Amino acid sequence: QVQLVESGGGLVQSGGSLRLSCAASGFTLSLYTMSWVRQAPGKGVEWIADITARASTTYSDAVRGRFVISRDNFKNVLYLEMSSLEPEDTAVYYCMKGASRGQGTQVTVSS
Repeated sequence: QVQLVESGGGLVQSGGSLRLSCAASGFTLSLYTMSWVRQAPGKGVEWIADITARASTTYSDAVRGRFVISRDNFKNVLYLEMSSLEPEDTAVYYCMKGASRGQGTQVTVSS
């Protein structure tokens, strides 16, 4: 059974940094493409980053150069390092494997 548990969100000032984690269970994370997506209040789900089984990464234009997706194969954890945060980054962040996602973690960036 696939289970994804996100953590690490919080309140941060504009220009600050956060690291999100996604603990995976029920499968080996490194064998799949994993994604981070986010949903801001009143908006749809926005894809922001992928990491493939071969560790190739891609980013949306909105976060490229500021966010880094990575994983720890031994811990079976996916990460999202976020820096230079802006109020527009305020959203609930989710990790995803295919159509499965966790409960999300709230990131709020104050101006």
